[in-house]
Amino acid sequence: MDLILWRHAEAQEHPNGLEGQQGDAKDMARRLTPKGEKQALRMARWLDRQLPQGTRIYASPAQRTEQTVAALGRKVRVVPVLSPEGDPAALLELAQWPNGRSPCLIVGHQPTLGQVVARLLNLRQEDCAIRKGAVWWLRHRQRGGHSQTVILTVQTPELL
Repeated sequence: MDLILWRHAEAQEHPNGLEGQQGDAKDMARRLTPKGEKQALRMARWLDRQLPQGTRIYASPAQRTEQTVAALGRKVRVVPVLSPEGDPAALLELAQWPNGRSPCLIVGHQPTLGQVVARLLNLRQEDCAIRKGAVWWLRHRQRGGHSQTVILTVQTPELL
């Protein structure tokens, strides 16, 4: 199974500062900056060429994630479990990791996405930061009777 994690592109700052404000109405309404719009478009063009048919696509209900994934131009399901205060276990359950039958693209937030990567790669949670607009593409496979998670690619908008 493939799990593709896409962090939203650069967004406007929270009007009251970010500390302790994630998930409130003002945070959920933050939009992409002009730079963020360009990041989303660059990454969407790359993803459009790479994503397999039948990829399930889910996004957080935050405005910045919806704008990010809209650049892809594909059918997206917006789900509250992917909100900024999201739980890594709930994200993995939604994706049906590791036994899902089709690839899954999740558009979400830090620190949840980084916590998912850390969990799947057996890293300390604070060791995995995902840059704004970046994609981490992970694959679950069986090798020699053991389950493995491998990184297929990490892409940032600046590299495309």
